[in-house]
Amino acid sequence: MNILELVGRKRPLFDTDVQAHEAELSSKVASSRFLVIGGAGSIGQAVTREIFKRHPKVLHVVDISENNMVELVRDIRSTLGYIDGDFRTFAIDCGSREFEALMNAGDGYDYVLNLSALKHVRSEKDPFTLMRLIEVNVLNTIKTIELAKAGGAKKYFCVSTDKAANPVNMMGASKRIMEMFLMRASEQLPISTARFANVAFSDGSLLHGFNQRFAKRQPISAPNDVRRYFVTPQESGELCLMSCLLGDNRDIFFPKLSEALDLTRFSDIAVRYLAALGFEAHECASEDEARDRAAELIAQKEWPCYFFPSDTTGEKDFEEFFTDREVLDMQRFENLGVIKNAANYDQAQLDHFLATLDAIRQQPSWDKAPIVDLFNHMIPDFAHKETGKYLDGRM
Repeated sequence: MNILELVGRKRPLFDTDVQAHEAELSSKVASSRFLVIGGAGSIGQAVTREIFKRHPKVLHVVDISENNMVELVRDIRSTLGYIDGDFRTFAIDCGSREFEALMNAGDGYDYVLNLSALKHVRSEKDPFTLMRLIEVNVLNTIKTIELAKAGGAKKYFCVSTDKAANPVNMMGASKRIMEMFLMRASEQLPISTARFANVAFSDGSLLHGFNQRFAKRQPISAPNDVRRYFVTPQESGELCLMSCLLGDNRDIFFPKLSEALDLTRFSDIAVRYLAALGFEAHECASEDEARDRAAELIAQKEWPCYFFPSDTTGEKDFEEFFTDREVLDMQRFENLGVIKNAANYDQAQLDHFLATLDAIRQQPSWDKAPIVDLFNHMIPDFAHKETGKYLDGRM
């Protein structure tokens, strides 16, 4: 199944830029030691593959998902084979004592790439999952930067999101706050990052859910009014690697909008997806109809689909990679834009965030409102969209 065709594109985004800089990328990888945090997720696996195929001296991968790590190794062995360098995986949490011990062992790493994240808007539905989101997206980032710096790293890369530009949900806002802490840390260690669109068929995504629903012969459900930009898993890996190895301190890379990158509706992708599998999408009027008629329709080579207008908390009406307040370099690359940043941050504001968060975490239980208030303090123009409805209430 051709992912590009499913998301409405005809050609890869970054081939020209990768080819133009391949000698530099390959040389840096071959002479360097890498640690990839969150390397068993969809983006992390793509980044790991991009590094592996350029034969690094050391490539160590950390992730809390033991099962996904096993699949990462099997996938690499089945396609790319082996390298002379030291390739190892560690099924540990980057916020743990075990991770600290790993960082204190051996000869350290030249490049530390942090791909770990809680990425779902649905994670903000309750204060407990929301606090975990903040821990992963902000606090673990601060901690791993400190460990990378102490270990003598040359560079730290951390993935951000397009949803950090003018955020409307807590996930995007957490990444925007993370970027603030990156600016502070960049005065002691060179840091670059990337904002990019949805990664097509990444773990847990709606498109990945299409695969699950098809395998289980269940209806497909998708919004018919949400339009998003999509990159392929390989493109996400290329973008992250180029930002890490080619980006200057405080650079944020993003895909340029062009004819090659169009907004696409989830419902349209669902129709193309089913057609590629030999089924016609049959639009049902309700979830109940889609569930009740599944066996009947599938037997007729039609697939029950429920397409609906989006009304859940945190859904952004449109996607953007930068704001009108940010300085851009649109000349260096063919299909990559770069946001250029100075080390601008408010030390008192960052201290207030950590102190207030710690005070909330010390309470025996938590409410969501104080956390939202803290985010509003950090991002005064934060336009949080709370509808009282969440994706867990959808099929």
